[in-house]
Amino acid sequence: MQLYHHPYSLDSQKVRMALEEKGIDYTSYHVNPLTGKNMSVDFFRMNPSAKLPVFQNGAHVIYRAIDIIQYLDRLAVHLSGEIPAVNTEVHQWMQKVDAWNPKMFTLTHTPVKYRAFVSKFIRRVLIARMAEAPDLASMYHVKLREAYETEDKVKDPEIMKQSEEELSKLLDDVEAQLSKTKYLAGDEFSPADSMFIPILARITLLDLDEEYISCRPKILEYYNLVKHRPSYKIAIGKYFNGWKKYRSLFKTSFFLCVRTLLRRP
Repeated sequence: MQLYHHPYSLDSQKVRMALEEKGIDYTSYHVNPLTGKNMSVDFFRMNPSAKLPVFQNGAHVIYRAIDIIQYLDRLAVHLSGEIPAVNTEVHQWMQKVDAWNPKMFTLTHTPVKYRAFVSKFIRRVLIARMAEAPDLASMYHVKLREAYETEDKVKDPEIMKQSEEELSKLLDDVEAQLSKTKYLAGDEFSPADSMFIPILARITLLDLDEEYISCRPKILEYYNLVKHRPSYKIAIGKYFNGWKKYRSLFKTSFFLCVRTLLRRP
C-alpha cells in the first residue's frame, strides 16, 4: 500500500492519522504541491485532479480523504476478522467535517506576496506540462482554468467571509458536542477525530489559535489531549515542533526561488 501525500496537506494529515490509528503499514511518498510535483506527468496520469492525498492498494486507487479513511475502516475489519457495531454518529461527523473546504480559508490567510508567487509558478508549471504531454493537455488546461478562477475567488471578501463563518459554525458544533463526550462521536477516539484534528492543526499553522481555538474551552482541552496520541505526533506533531516546523517550508521556498532565478534571462 502506498500513500502519496505532503506533511502540510490537511487531507493528507487526516489519512495519515487514520493509518497510524489503525496500525496499517504503508509506503510513504512525499509530493510537494507548492513545487508542482503533483502536476508531474506520471502523477497526473494516476490522478488528474492533482489533489493530495492519493492512496493506492494494488490496482485500487482512491483520492478523497473521507473515501480513503472509510476504505481503511473496511480494510481493518477484514484484517482483524471482527465485525464492529455500526456507529452512525461517526459517519455523520465525518460528513460534517468533510463538508468544510479549507482551501479558501487557507489562501485568504496566507500573505499576498507568497500566495501570488506560488500561484504564478504553478501556472507556469501547468503550461509547461501541456507541451510535455500533449495527450493530457486538455486536463492540464482544466487545472490552469481552476488556478485563474481561484485567484479571482480569493480576492472576493464575501467568499472569505463565508469560509470563516462555515468554520466557526463547525467549531461551535464541535464545542457543543465535546461538552457531552470526550471525543467527537463518543468516549472513544474514532475516524471522525482523525478527520477533525488536522483542521485545528491548520488553524495553528496559520497562527489563528486565539481567534478560533482558545476561545472554545472544550476544543482547547480536546486539542491538548489528542496532541499526546502517537498518531498525532507522527502525522502532524513532528512537523510543528522546533526547526522541523520550518524545514519543509524552507525547502519549498528555496526550490521556488532557485527555479525563478534560473528562468531569468
